[in-house]
Amino acid sequence: MPTLLFGVLLFQAPGVLGMDAFSISLRLSLLVLISVGTFAVPALLIYYLFRSGYVQSLQLDTLADRRLPYFLTACVYLSLAYLFLFRMQLVSTIAPEIGILVGSIAVSILLVGLISLSWQISAHSVGIGGTVGAIASLMLKFSITDLFFPLLILVILTGFVASARLKLNAHTPAQIGAGLALGVVVSWLTVLWLL
Repeated sequence: MPTLLFGVLLFQAPGVLGMDAFSISLRLSLLVLISVGTFAVPALLIYYLFRSGYVQSLQLDTLADRRLPYFLTACVYLSLAYLFLFRMQLVSTIAPEIGILVGSIAVSILLVGLISLSWQISAHSVGIGGTVGAIASLMLKFSITDLFFPLLILVILTGFVASARLKLNAHTPAQIGAGLALGVVVSWLTVLWLL
């Protein structure tokens, strides 16, 4: 979901991130870095935990399997936010919004980990809800009409994700609704207060 979010922002509305003056190849390189940090590293980490026997299933079906991967993934995201906010001079100066948004995603994942101590909230719903919330709030706050169609597609995609989770009996409607609400609220508040 972070790759999708930043793909839309970097190529559909780069001005929001202050990246409109940069070449497409530079924005693509930044998107690859975001994708590696938010998808590849956590995926490899979860695979390592599975191969080491710390989790029983790659699907993280049980509460016990979800806790450690989510907390470690939140640490990876926080490290990436720190990198974007304080270590990458060009990005932190021109587009601190990237680090702030990655940090808000880390907060969402951390909250999923905390909630997973006692209840199985839908992390898929948190992810898609956060993406929808970020795009919608950026669109409203900065009056960016270019984000209307990506938002519409994301809303349709949200329906598909929620339906798939229900069809697979992976979550209840309450778990999906709570996940969507958590994702939307965290991203909405981040955009309204910090961007």
